[in-house]
Amino acid sequence: MKRLAVVFLAAVAACGGTESIDTTTSNLENRADRGQPEPPMAGIHWARGQAKAHGGGSPDLLYHGGPVLTQQSGGAAAVTPIFWGTGWSSDGQNKKGWVDTFYKGMSSSSYESTNTEYTQSGGAHVGTSFSVNAGLTDLSAAPRNGNKTGPILAEVCKMIPTPVANGYYPVYTDLPRGHAGFCAWHSAGTCNGVSVQFAFFFDLDGDPGCDPESPATSYSQGVAALANVSGHELSEALTDPHLNAWYDANGAENSDKCAWTFGAQLLTFTNRSQWKVQGNWSNSGYDGNRGYSDPAKGFVRGCVDGTN
Repeated sequence: MKRLAVVFLAAVAACGGTESIDTTTSNLENRADRGQPEPPMAGIHWARGQAKAHGGGSPDLLYHGGPVLTQQSGGAAAVTPIFWGTGWSSDGQNKKGWVDTFYKGMSSSSYESTNTEYTQSGGAHVGTSFSVNAGLTDLSAAPRNGNKTGPILAEVCKMIPTPVANGYYPVYTDLPRGHAGFCAWHSAGTCNGVSVQFAFFFDLDGDPGCDPESPATSYSQGVAALANVSGHELSEALTDPHLNAWYDANGAENSDKCAWTFGAQLLTFTNRSQWKVQGNWSNSGYDGNRGYSDPAKGFVRGCVDGTN
């Protein structure tokens, strides 16, 4: 996601104490509202029509020296979904089950492999798979909006007493997006002295601004919307986990550059589940004049989804 120039300090309860968390992101996005306070988050996955245009220079991602999530025992990342909010006391759409199915199927899939060309210092690539742990539910009230990273990081630290450095903790709330211009975001912070990756998601039921318009009929529109933005955020967490690895001259990460473009109408994952998910930017694809053809936009050079 496009990163914002922010420094935030969050007080996080951990092991009975309070831990200060200082996260800095680079000044990489030229925003029209530069004079106004920036929302304290690493970046955002804009809703349809909300992203600000950037121009000029090479479109390829640039390496900024930070790590990627490389292959370890169990995979490149350890994904543990967190479901936060009083609304999760019931789950008539089986969103929790479908989120689990999505992540398990994405691991080792052709879609996940669109991230693996990116490397860190020393040449290690993004891993080809990741592990998925059982989701956790917190029925306390979630914050009223998703404009701050601090409360989301605090929730991760509360729910994950023993985090791991390759952990990715997506937090799914019961909050509708309302007038916010974004669907989700990802960031990085520290829990108990361990660096972690985490993300925030609105409830996207009936939200046309965050709807991929999936033709799938096995699950609800809200599930389909969460799946698309989940693929976006995890792809960025794999290739830019600490917000200092791969992004272009304007601060756009690999999924930002292909947001709201789609190749195959449905991607088939390793567990045979099918999802409409946007592609990811490939430097090698762009340089080799590869990309998919979006029915609405035509040929999208540089965007790949594992089928092209």
